[in-house]
Amino acid sequence: MIKRPQEIALMAESGRLLARVFEHLDQQPLIGLSTLQVNDLVERYIVDTLKARPASKGQYGFAYALNASRNQVVCHGVPAADEILCSGDIVNFDITLEKNGFIADSSKTYLVGEVSPAARRLVQVSYEALWKGIRAVRPGGRLGDIGHAIERHANKHGYTVVEDYCGHGIGRAMHEEPQVLHWGRAGTGMVLREGMTFTIEPMINQGAAEVYTEADGWTVVTRDGQLSAQFEHTVLVTRQGVKVLTLRAGEGGGRA
Repeated sequence: MIKRPQEIALMAESGRLLARVFEHLDQQPLIGLSTLQVNDLVERYIVDTLKARPASKGQYGFAYALNASRNQVVCHGVPAADEILCSGDIVNFDITLEKNGFIADSSKTYLVGEVSPAARRLVQVSYEALWKGIRAVRPGGRLGDIGHAIERHANKHGYTVVEDYCGHGIGRAMHEEPQVLHWGRAGTGMVLREGMTFTIEPMINQGAAEVYTEADGWTVVTRDGQLSAQFEHTVLVTRQGVKVLTLRAGEGGGRA
């Protein structure tokens, strides 16, 4: 659970490379692309350009380099050739990358073309909620501080937090201890210690928090059919507080 300095250095390198994947994706015209085309573009960049491995591919039998979760899809959306991105969509791309034996995990919800004000607001608040959680990380703090900060921000804006899925420890394996809930009470849960690495990845719903899994066994959608948005970063607990290992250029917890 606690990473040694040399392990942290390797995780930081994986995080830096994963940030480059999103910066590359930022430059792509998403309108008219299928989610499978986006998957293939990302896989080529990870493998050919970065000389790394898409860690999601083959994990638990999943066949793709990313999850593509569009509109009412909460998480684990499966890329498809017939799922074409259109103006007005929101879509979350959740990508993992392994380099030198260590994994980084991050996701971003993209606004495709002309998006409604309601959808844009949901995405922005979801991004802010992620950063509320990140800013609650510090040595001696508690896991409950993270979930409390996220839930309070989402609820304040009239949204709900999905409770069926959570963040997780990460390192040599994609999923390690501890589980990082995105709701809860401040001052509760495991004490955070310097050297811990984990993901924070709140899923924020426009309507009710309830979700269900479709027949493919992967795709999780909102039960009421309303929109869902998500952002994710891999973080390190430091002596001073927190370091975001997957931080992208221009980020700092402000606008999505």
